[in-house]
Amino acid sequence: MIKSHAAQIFRNALLLATASLLMRTVGVSFQVYVSNRAGAEAMGLYSLLSGVYGFALTLATSGIHLGVTRLTVEAVGKDRPAHVPAVLRRATVYALFFGCLASILLFSTADVIGNHWLHDTRTIPSLRLLSITLPLISLSSAWGGYFTAVRRPYKNAAVQVCEQALKIGGTMYFLSALPLGDVEQTCCALVLGGVGAEVASFLLEFLLFRSDRKRHFPTDVRGKGGAVGKKLLGITLPIALTTYIRSGLVTLQHILIPAGLRSSGTSHAAALVAYGSIHSMAMPVILYPAALISAFSGLLVPELAEAEAKDSRRHITYMISRVWSLALLFSIGVAGILICFSAEIGEALYPATDAGKYIRILAPLVPIMYVDTATDAMMKGLGEQVYSMKINIADAAISVLLIWLLIPRYGIDGYIFAIYFSEVFNTVFSITHLLSISKTPVRLFKWVYKPLLCIVGATCAVRALLMLTGWRIVNSALSIVLHCLIAVLIYLILLLLSGALDREDVCWFRGLFRKGQ
Repeated sequence: MIKSHAAQIFRNALLLATASLLMRTVGVSFQVYVSNRAGAEAMGLYSLLSGVYGFALTLATSGIHLGVTRLTVEAVGKDRPAHVPAVLRRATVYALFFGCLASILLFSTADVIGNHWLHDTRTIPSLRLLSITLPLISLSSAWGGYFTAVRRPYKNAAVQVCEQALKIGGTMYFLSALPLGDVEQTCCALVLGGVGAEVASFLLEFLLFRSDRKRHFPTDVRGKGGAVGKKLLGITLPIALTTYIRSGLVTLQHILIPAGLRSSGTSHAAALVAYGSIHSMAMPVILYPAALISAFSGLLVPELAEAEAKDSRRHITYMISRVWSLALLFSIGVAGILICFSAEIGEALYPATDAGKYIRILAPLVPIMYVDTATDAMMKGLGEQVYSMKINIADAAISVLLIWLLIPRYGIDGYIFAIYFSEVFNTVFSITHLLSISKTPVRLFKWVYKPLLCIVGATCAVRALLMLTGWRIVNSALSIVLHCLIAVLIYLILLLLSGALDREDVCWFRGLFRKGQ
């Protein structure tokens, strides 16, 4: 039974991962185009906008995705499908209320935010444009939670693919119509492309949602709205309150970073350039392979929620062990390859910038960040989302304190230290808590030490091969991808030879793709 559940999850995850990787590939390519055309200063300003917009999004969604997922899973798991429409009605009202509230607040306070918080009036028009999307995203988040709960995530993936395509097309059109060098108009062009894509994807998701609900849950039980509403609020409001605090702290970080860099002696334009180099250039590359982890993590929430409802401790332990094992094998390999080829990747994607340097500096964080993503998803599935958010709040508060203290004195080095400290803090506490509630055995030598030795061996072998043969990595995407693939192949061979991937793992992985497992 456990293997059957695992097979269902990972086959769905493979579909999502393929779509996500496709979108991430297109997205990173598009990010490279935008960064090279708009310039680091415009991307830094856009990152500032994203920080404020992130808080507005948090208010707009207010935990609705997880609330719909858990209540829908509960209704279906207890064989009460007629309760699902009641859940969705209450969720729609909830999403509309918070989405409209966030939209009105962002639009009406754009002047204050631009003048007094971001200290840059060029952000005001873009903030007002972004406010239009908030009610739409809130409703889409509720419907996305429904698709996750009923194990039809491919519909979410289809909407995301369409949204990505429209965003790229729209943004490229607006950027091409504007003269180069105007930072304010460039930011507006980036925002307009996203706004148009959000409107179109909202309409598509609405049509898919309406059709799916009518087909699978035509029966409705009236009179259950009050009880459902209380349950929904019981799940979403604790999440919402904690996410408000964390998101507010993260927004404060985004405001303090450029201000701190200016205090260290850097000009406003140079501060935006440094900030944009990390957030808009290096981080998309660092997070690009995380599409695979995100695909698996999203499907863990309903699966573990169902296992928790049935008190299936063996299934829970099995899933946690497998997810950690795969996440570490994958992320350690990614980190090693990024470190090995950071200079070539940075020069190929962002010529004449510091992107390659920052990719190398941040690459060791990849295993920590990826495992934390998977751990947070599993904690949400087990109903530990409040504890998870407490850790996230503490992490964000420590980051704000470190940024406030270190950046004015040490500049960008202080910011990088703050990133490292907060990521390690968050991951250590999250893993410790999940271990304590799940009693999952840890195989540290197999999961961590062997993959580390294997990726060091693989990357050293590629570098040695290049030196012995006299080959040279040309700064082109195709050349770099080819050398990365060689490193991946050697890494997999070493994993098999060392036993980091053993016979049981290989047989299990094959079983995921056999029907009837």
